[in-house]
Amino acid sequence: MGLAEEGLDAAPSAETGGIVLRPRLFGQLAGLARVGVVSAPAGSGKTVLLRSWIGQAGLAGRTAWVPAGWDVRDPQRFWLSVVGALRGTAAGSVLVQPVSAAPGLDGWTLVERLLADLAALDEPLWLVIDDVHELGGDTLRQLELLVLRGPPQLRFVLAARHEVRLGLHRLRLEGELTEIRQAGLRFSVAEARELFQAAGVELADPALAALHERTEGWAAGLRLAALSLAGRPDPAQFAAEFSGTERTVAEYLLAEVLDRQPDQVRRMLLRTSVLPRVNGELADLLTGDTGGERLLQDLEQANAFVVSLDAARTWFRYHQMFAALLQLELRRSAPGEVTRLHQVAAQWFTAHGFAAEAVRHAQATRDWGLATHLLADHWSGLQLAGQASTVHELLAGFPVQAREADAELAMLAAGDELVRGSLEAAERYLTLAERGSESVPDARRGQFGILLGVIRLTAARHRADAAAAAAEAQRLLAMADARQAESSGNDELRATVLVNLGMAELWAAQFGAAKQHLGQGVELARRTGRPYLEFTGLAYQAAAENGRSFSRGMDVARRAFELAERHGWTDEPGAAVACTALAYALACQVRPEEAEPWIQRAERAARAEGEPSAALPVVHARGLVELAAGRYPEALAAFQAADQLAGRLAGAHLLRAPARAMLITALTRLGEHGRAELYLDGLAEHDRRHGEIRVAEAALRNAQGDPLAATTLLAPVLDLALPAPGLPATWLAQAFLVEAIAREALGDPAAAGRALERALDLTEPSGVLLVFVLDPAPGLLDRHAGHRTAHAAMIAGILGLLAGHSGVTPPAGPQPLLEPLRDSEIRILRYLPTNLTLPEIARELRVSHNTVKTHVRSLHTRLGAHSRAEAVDRARVLGLLAPAAYRR
Repeated sequence: MGLAEEGLDAAPSAETGGIVLRPRLFGQLAGLARVGVVSAPAGSGKTVLLRSWIGQAGLAGRTAWVPAGWDVRDPQRFWLSVVGALRGTAAGSVLVQPVSAAPGLDGWTLVERLLADLAALDEPLWLVIDDVHELGGDTLRQLELLVLRGPPQLRFVLAARHEVRLGLHRLRLEGELTEIRQAGLRFSVAEARELFQAAGVELADPALAALHERTEGWAAGLRLAALSLAGRPDPAQFAAEFSGTERTVAEYLLAEVLDRQPDQVRRMLLRTSVLPRVNGELADLLTGDTGGERLLQDLEQANAFVVSLDAARTWFRYHQMFAALLQLELRRSAPGEVTRLHQVAAQWFTAHGFAAEAVRHAQATRDWGLATHLLADHWSGLQLAGQASTVHELLAGFPVQAREADAELAMLAAGDELVRGSLEAAERYLTLAERGSESVPDARRGQFGILLGVIRLTAARHRADAAAAAAEAQRLLAMADARQAESSGNDELRATVLVNLGMAELWAAQFGAAKQHLGQGVELARRTGRPYLEFTGLAYQAAAENGRSFSRGMDVARRAFELAERHGWTDEPGAAVACTALAYALACQVRPEEAEPWIQRAERAARAEGEPSAALPVVHARGLVELAAGRYPEALAAFQAADQLAGRLAGAHLLRAPARAMLITALTRLGEHGRAELYLDGLAEHDRRHGEIRVAEAALRNAQGDPLAATTLLAPVLDLALPAPGLPATWLAQAFLVEAIAREALGDPAAAGRALERALDLTEPSGVLLVFVLDPAPGLLDRHAGHRTAHAAMIAGILGLLAGHSGVTPPAGPQPLLEPLRDSEIRILRYLPTNLTLPEIARELRVSHNTVKTHVRSLHTRLGAHSRAEAVDRARVLGLLAPAAYRR
């Protein structure tokens, strides 16, 4: 007996036109305020109503539909789904820029990007989110922010099984909220008649009225009744026999439907009910039958609580209520099968590369060992694919005691804590993992050692401990070489290790090693199809190249930024590194107008809290841009902020000494010699021996009229006459220039000429003219041009530059931030453009009112604003907030 004979294919279907049109609800939706909420329990007909309304109203091309189910619980994946759905609409395809998954890609950042992309929206665009109740707390707050700050032409329809915590009360008061609840979704008698007629069932009025009364107009109950009644000789008698609550009605009708199905259909429905999604191959595997895909497609065509998930109709899911009832029946009729079905599903999802689903099925069987092994085997891939939140959710599915008792699980928890920015918690889990390493089975010990090493390497990089990072990296590379023949994932491992090692070496001023390892890592990342790793490696490679060649560094930085633009990663921390490399080079070439937009981009993407070692270069480069523009007070403030950031680092950093030296330089240029002396006095003796500090102090002595002291300070630096160890050519050029000025003052023009020529030799290849602006000597240069020099044209250019560089120029546009905003400040800043009061913002963010007030005061100070409106305007100018939405 086929499905058609059982009446399933006669049930209402959107494709066959069998959906009951509900004009009274369509009218409410058509007159929709900016936000509509459809809230009712499972089986109330929410999804069918919304899909039929969209089709009937001709809104398919202007509606983005996003199901918030099991596969988008990760905030990043949810917002990427929203971006993809919006880009599938006519207006969204033009306005919304594509974004690729990436490690650390933040939901808040994605919301801000959507607000910027959609600010110019000038025609209605609907965003429908089904099953909103599935979203986690952070994602709900991010959605709330999009609703509160979205442009007026962006309309929202939110469907949920129960009330969700969204701050929509203001919209309700303002008449901008339409709400359809359970009572409004109940079918009328007339609508119930249409539904039965569409299913080929004719009921007399008394039987129809009784059935309607007992189901209370509940959509799922009526649809199940229609499926059960089809083909019965006496439907009126059946309609009169059942009664009870929604739950008992559903269970009764489900049993009626299942009992009348062929064994193959019944077996497939029950055994595949353990899956959040199913395809034909999985259905056949779990049932031992064939033809599962055809049966699923027939059930979907019959609208039998089966929904396709892709255009090709290969993946399906069951309606949540239907799946829950099937699972209940499976546990009742075959309790011993449930665990085996989960185990088989875990094996299939593992074999087909669906790691997260495999882990969930293993967890469902409470097989913590299998779940741990599966997660460990796929941890690296999940992280590199930008699914850190998914990993965090999977780890939360293990008992707390397991995370601390199992060495592999403790290791994964350490990696999770590092991603979330908690170095202290990560170190604690690393200790637990190392203590329990002997308990790891021999067959898994090799992979355990590699993953533990990768996490140790990352922790060392976060601590700015280059020596520990290098030692760990060399051990990992040796292990990868030993496993080369037996593992196909070695290239990906090597790429990860090399990029992390290069990053640590860069901050330790090991430019040659950093360039080599980053270059190798980038090539391997490209070969293994890991674009985010390639982009990150390129960004840091650009910074390493800058240590020797600005032209090469700028070229690599532009390549990194182009890759970021292609994938929508321009607000990621790696983009801050690439943009900083460009701003740094342009500032050193005294091109502040060109450097300004790049440093602003870097400031928007930088996160001082996440990794101070990466934020420090941004602040330092800001200071250089200000110096290049002749804005010395602003430069001083930036270098003071950089000095504070450097003080937060546990290990050495290549910019610690340069930032301090530039602080002294800015004080010298401002004539603040006393403050410069006090600052020098506060430095430890070993810090004052740094080459950069010596150069800056020598320039101060020249300004104080003590050239002999300047030459004494410079002697150890010039004796090296090399960029190494850790003194780039730009600083060496400045050392020779300061020496030339001192020798000129000491009445030794020949020595002054030799030192100046050496400074010009070092400067010309890169065009780094900033050294001649910081220590201007136009008379010396003019006289040198009349002697034998290989740089006459360059000297003419420098003299022209100095003539136009009066010393202090007014700032072009708004004053920049001295240091990237903290994450907590950014979170509150994003709510300031809304109409929420500060106490309401506190409630939304689940912090105290005093905390919000403190952060708002800090924002006013740091943004140079005197009111909330000024702070918002200033943040928009700086690109920290999306522009105001277009309003007609």
